[in-house]
Amino acid sequence: MKILTEILSKKYNLDKIQEISNVVMDSRKVEKGDLFLAINNGNNYIDEVLAKDVALVIADNYMGNDVRVIKVEDTITTMQELAKEYRKALNIKVIAITGSNGKTSTKDMIFSILSQKYRCKKTEGNYNNHIGLPFTILQLKDEDEVSVLEMGMSGFGEIDALCKIAQPDYGVITNIGDSHLEFLKTRENVFKAKGELIKYVSSDNLIIFGDDKFLKTVNGITVGYEKENKYQIMNFKEEENGIEFSLNNEEYKISLNGKHNCINGAIGIVIGRKFNLTTCEIQRGLDNLVLTPMRFQKIVKGDTIYINDAYNASPISMKYSLETFDKLYNNMLKIVVLGDMLELGENEIEYHYEVIENALKIRADKIYIYGERMKKAFERVEKNLKLEWLPEKQLIVDSIEKHFPQSKAILLKGSRGMKMEDIIKG
Repeated sequence: MKILTEILSKKYNLDKIQEISNVVMDSRKVEKGDLFLAINNGNNYIDEVLAKDVALVIADNYMGNDVRVIKVEDTITTMQELAKEYRKALNIKVIAITGSNGKTSTKDMIFSILSQKYRCKKTEGNYNNHIGLPFTILQLKDEDEVSVLEMGMSGFGEIDALCKIAQPDYGVITNIGDSHLEFLKTRENVFKAKGELIKYVSSDNLIIFGDDKFLKTVNGITVGYEKENKYQIMNFKEEENGIEFSLNNEEYKISLNGKHNCINGAIGIVIGRKFNLTTCEIQRGLDNLVLTPMRFQKIVKGDTIYINDAYNASPISMKYSLETFDKLYNNMLKIVVLGDMLELGENEIEYHYEVIENALKIRADKIYIYGERMKKAFERVEKNLKLEWLPEKQLIVDSIEKHFPQSKAILLKGSRGMKMEDIIKG
């Protein structure tokens, strides 16, 4: 990381500095030659990382006198400024992705596709906020060619702040949904907050889901099922082992399920085209796709198939998940387990009621619901023998084991705070 080393040397007037080999925030992962960013409790481990022969430490609460420690007023602000400067110095293309649903899957698809031709890095895990995004940028190497960055937010100004650091060359907006209504109140405000990305990229480099009623008003490259889109998805076909579809008369396959994943894949294909990849290279990227866990992830344990879609949930993603599950595993017993959706604001019970009503319409033999919001919505639903609310996840596990010993498929969905994947652990 010669470029980052030179920036640090110039910025802090360092006469002699060991070349940075990596940037870390976790003191347990520090190795010789690293730059350690002491954030919050990280300040308590500075002496420990210095003993590991780090190249530099940036800290905002250090009382010692080791010359390798750069003392700053605020480590997070310094990290953001450093990431912005580093991004400008790198010869790299940055793709920024935001939206209410599908950000992570779309990011994974774009990364896999572009990796067939370019040296790529992507946001890992949920590092998509004011700390995670600059940290991701500081992970880049001098020779990297593309960075695929996910941008999350919960209020106004956050996407704008991330774009000022990342300076994206390309932008993607997957959709405008009901996430964050607790803070933003209306979908119009969600659109306004997500749309802060728009002014940072040209319309020729802005890829959007054109079927979304809010995004229809945006000047960009539209992708979707409707014929008005510049890139129209057609001939959609779903099997248990994945989906097939055509995009502007080119055929593609993805080993994932759901029309929503078809949209995510189509956006990835358009980005691939923008980067001059061939159809074969794009398909190879889709074939080699490795998704971040808990996105409609298939897990087989004995004679049970779990569909772990429990990373997060909103009314739209619940709808997508239920519709997809409705088409799958219809030769088996099917169980749905749904947890609360969080951060939906004053109409949250109505949203949960609608989700339960949708769940009752699909092909499922049993529906378990969990959480206080689901309970309140459950009390409004007309009694149905296949629907049951239980106060503990372990009780759901026990009920499944007692009443459904045969082979089965189980869908798990809920907001991150509900940790619905615990059902798999039993």
